[in-house]
Amino acid sequence: MASDVEQWKDELYGTDIRAEIERFAEEGWDAIPDDEHDAWFERFKWYGLYHQRAGQESYFMMRIGPPGGVLEPGQFRQIVEIADDFSRGPAENPEFGNGWIDVTTRQAIQLHWIRLEDVPEIFDRLEEVGLSTVQACGDSWRNIVGCPVAGKDKHEHVDADALATELHDTFKENEAHSNLPRKWKVSVTGCDEGCGQGDINDLAFEPAEKEIDGETVTGYNVRVGGGLSRNEPRFARNIDVFATPEQAVDVAGGISALFRDNGDRENRYNARIKFLVDEWGPEKLRETLQEEYVDFELETAGDDLRESYSYNAGEADGKHDHVGVHEQVDGNYYVGLNVLVGRIGVDEGYELADAADEYGSGEVRLTQRQNIIFTDVDEESVDDLREVPVLEKYSPDPHPFQRGSIACTGTEFCSLSIVETKNRQVRYARWLKENVELPEGVENFHIHLSGCTASCAQPQIADVSLRGMKTRKDGEPVEALDIGLGGGLGEEPQFASWIAERIPADEVPGAIANLLENFDEARDSEAQSFREFVADRDDEELADLIEPEETDYDDPFMHNTKRTWYPYAEDDDLDSSPAPAKADGTPIPSDD
Repeated sequence: MASDVEQWKDELYGTDIRAEIERFAEEGWDAIPDDEHDAWFERFKWYGLYHQRAGQESYFMMRIGPPGGVLEPGQFRQIVEIADDFSRGPAENPEFGNGWIDVTTRQAIQLHWIRLEDVPEIFDRLEEVGLSTVQACGDSWRNIVGCPVAGKDKHEHVDADALATELHDTFKENEAHSNLPRKWKVSVTGCDEGCGQGDINDLAFEPAEKEIDGETVTGYNVRVGGGLSRNEPRFARNIDVFATPEQAVDVAGGISALFRDNGDRENRYNARIKFLVDEWGPEKLRETLQEEYVDFELETAGDDLRESYSYNAGEADGKHDHVGVHEQVDGNYYVGLNVLVGRIGVDEGYELADAADEYGSGEVRLTQRQNIIFTDVDEESVDDLREVPVLEKYSPDPHPFQRGSIACTGTEFCSLSIVETKNRQVRYARWLKENVELPEGVENFHIHLSGCTASCAQPQIADVSLRGMKTRKDGEPVEALDIGLGGGLGEEPQFASWIAERIPADEVPGAIANLLENFDEARDSEAQSFREFVADRDDEELADLIEPEETDYDDPFMHNTKRTWYPYAEDDDLDSSPAPAKADGTPIPSDD
């Protein structure tokens, strides 16, 4: 029997949803029948709208997904202006104020506190500059991710930007591929470094070479079935297919259709393609693709370039995250700026847009590490750009603890999260910067904080992985974190091992400090990376090195933030929530 979600989608899905969104926007929040909230909220996701969590009824998150994270001149500024006008809530965040944009780990932007009544105008303003929220969420092709400097990179073998754009144009609003069993995440990598993170995507195109008819052709090897969620992570598996740039779209369409027809529509927990690959194996998937979904002879896999992958590869001194000043293939420069946990305040967003226009081409690119990049900066302007005041905060040369910090949305807005994340990770990075020295030779250290097992912060591929839990301390329930170690990508990727469970959140900075001190004392040499160190030891040895400890770190979010309407509100009890609210933000009385 099809799941409830499949039945809702059978009734209405795809582009037809927009007219209903516009109708509800005109009639108001109350026009959505109470017993149909789940069905409509599931459908709204197709247009990039997620209803926020309990206590925030009538407010939505909106996701905007440009292919490959490329925001053309004027687009970043338009998003900042939309956030300024529409993305402000009934309470302030103590770290970030009120009004911001969030850069995600999939090269998208999220806005919060969006009211349904404002959505049609926001759609129009996005479309004025060539942007859209279509299929940013839902059971369809999500944002195509890839190297954030594709087309600009000196180390590129094949233009991943061209393929990402072609995939986006082909499969967005494509009726044949708009209703899949579950989300469909696609990555395109064209460079030496492997920064497209293909290993953790449903479908990955990775650079490769192959002799065809006596000529060396550069194209893509294809991997299928990667993903991190549901406590069952998988690396994408090689299906022994090489696609030329001209064949790649047809291969992608064939695999998408194969998933559409064969994925599990009865059990959503088993609906991702990674489970189909588990069941079938790569050989059967390739055989079915060849026999039923493409009309040309598939080439076997070519010679891959994975031995050069350096992105998040665990090297002690490797950066490879596009932060900093780097020369482009045309002799200009791109400048990567660190955005701590991906959040940019509106006022600073205007300053960044001005800087991108004045010193670069106006183009802003988004990375999978929640950072931004200015492109096309001429050599003479680099030093002047560095002196722009807003770059003191959004720095091209951040401290490693800030550079390596990633956090998901957390209980601030997400119904799945168990703990507060973004403010906490900012405070962790700040305390670690002020109190802990990284061991000699370690210039790159990743700490990812995810509020639950959905793994939106990609914790399994971090040096230190943090995952939201609950525990008791001094007889009281408190927020806690599981700690994992040693994850990363590169030629031979590995997932973090979960070493310690339910560590009270205020003891985690001390645990990381002690871990690094113990690592420094016990490692074989200064050349040994943290990831190599972890790989050489079993879980019991590693657990002894963590040593959770209270310090002078102060955590104001130890209480059960999931049971608040907003974790930072002065009166945060669910019963005190001002939601649901009318279009002007005034609460809707319960008897309305």
